[in-house]
Amino acid sequence: MSEKTAAAEVDDHPEADRYEATIDGEVAGFAQYIRTKDLIAFVHTVVEPAFEGRGVGSALVRTSLDEARAAGVSVLAVCPFYSGWIARHPEYQDLLYAERSKVTD
Repeated sequence: MSEKTAAAEVDDHPEADRYEATIDGEVAGFAQYIRTKDLIAFVHTVVEPAFEGRGVGSALVRTSLDEARAAGVSVLAVCPFYSGWIARHPEYQDLLYAERSKVTD
């Protein structure tokens, strides 16, 4: 699946454990992740300096979170960019992983 946003096309590259945003065939940024059957943890995001300010980071986050929702997996936002973006977009907060302990005091 891909999304074109601010001239960026975002695609999942599971063989590299990352989403990549490209502009005119050049990698403009990526979001590295660790994935299990039920969870995807976004651990690092990079936007190349030449592409900063063009919505590349937001396109990476939005596309990857939309795909996580479609796949029914929870999201762990280890990367500060992801956690900050999700904090500003409450419509995605339901995706966040919440440990559900059955232990009570």
